[in-house]
Amino acid sequence: MIPLSVAEIAALTSGDVYGDPAAMVAGPVVIDSRQAVPGALFAALPGERVDGHDYAGTAAANGAAAVLAARPLLDVAAPVIVVSDVTLALGLLARAVLDRLPGATVVGITGSSGKTSTKDLTAQVVERLGPTVAPEGSLNNEIGLPLTVLRADETTRYLILEMSARGIGHIAYLTGIAPPRIGAVLNVGRAHAGEFGSIDAVAKAKGELVEALPPWTTGPAGPAGGVAVLNADDPNVIAMAARTEARVVTTSVEPDSDADVRATGLTLDDLGRASFTLHTNAGSAPVTLTLHGGHHVANALAASAIAAELGMDVTAIADALTAATARSKKRMELHERPDGVLVVNDAYNANPDSTRAAIAALAHLTANGTSRRGLAVLGYMAELGDIAADSHAEAGRRAALAGAAVVVAVGADAAPVLDGARAVEGWQGEAVAAPDPKSAVAELQNRLRPGDVVLVKASKSAGLWEVADGLLAEETQ
Repeated sequence: MIPLSVAEIAALTSGDVYGDPAAMVAGPVVIDSRQAVPGALFAALPGERVDGHDYAGTAAANGAAAVLAARPLLDVAAPVIVVSDVTLALGLLARAVLDRLPGATVVGITGSSGKTSTKDLTAQVVERLGPTVAPEGSLNNEIGLPLTVLRADETTRYLILEMSARGIGHIAYLTGIAPPRIGAVLNVGRAHAGEFGSIDAVAKAKGELVEALPPWTTGPAGPAGGVAVLNADDPNVIAMAARTEARVVTTSVEPDSDADVRATGLTLDDLGRASFTLHTNAGSAPVTLTLHGGHHVANALAASAIAAELGMDVTAIADALTAATARSKKRMELHERPDGVLVVNDAYNANPDSTRAAIAALAHLTANGTSRRGLAVLGYMAELGDIAADSHAEAGRRAALAGAAVVVAVGADAAPVLDGARAVEGWQGEAVAAPDPKSAVAELQNRLRPGDVVLVKASKSAGLWEVADGLLAEETQ
């Protein structure tokens, strides 16, 4: 963050100062008092279980230079900036800081699935061009995005931002905080269908990103303006070309596509790592990803299109993609136990589309003549509304069709998974219900054989990474 006085922050957020207005804040901006360090700004956010205001004193004791709060905190040993809404104030502050960094290019990435992986890939490619700021994990909402922006300073050249939506207007709000020059839409799926109500509504919300891009212009200084990176393989995404005045760049995993950025010669190794030839309008180069799952190819193409628009040549892009690693945890993490059991921890989040991709990866890991059995441990997919039962049943059906020897549904909300698996004619696997992650580990203990592959997949709220952790802990005790 660029250094600002308490008085400046108050002016930018329409706040009132209690304490020394001349005190300087140099960052970082934090919402966890344990992360406060000398010079930090602590934002006291109200939460479902705890209220950040109760921890402002701890933040100050840890060195926080100031506190952003919704009420006076007279017993806190640091200046307090009182605003009407701390979350809104974070957004105002982030926008004001970004306005003071004209040399930073903002890239926005959205989609129903793959946002975090694409953001991580893009950051690892683009940071070869210059100082880059990107969120850790999935800081992609009205709190996480401003916190990421506020990490930027005068040296920052690129801000790679992930933008999520739980309803219409959410992405528009985020683009108001950080106006993008490049925006990538990966896909439109059934994630959050319960909140949006329909696929059309999801598409409307995701398209707010391309609507926020500046128009593409040509003038005496040459072409300039916004660029929309759109997945040509998704009809709902490519239709967004009509909703933007930016220049459109298309991507496709289809080898015979005429998209601007595409992949040919795609192969997957025994661990599901993709190799392909990357094609852009400026040339081609070979890529071998270290990430597991063929679905990462589409993510890599989006990252490639963004990097190319920022001036990177295709050979450098391919080299950076080949070197890229999985930066965010619990997303297709593969861990092999001493007995050869392969645990695939993909439990950070889930929706029907990402679950389908994970099951496809499981099928690949147990195919090609291997003796490995596949076991699918599936939990609740949140925010699906009226399609929840059908979506969970579909996940079970796909797991059975993929040849899973055991399908475990964790939690009552995931019970339809077993109905879907059992409905597959000729499936000879075992359907197991487990009330919670601990019980799932117990159910698996006597079923696992050396060399098995266990996929663990669910929404974050289900906490199924405890299954993966439990299975791995067994072999280290």
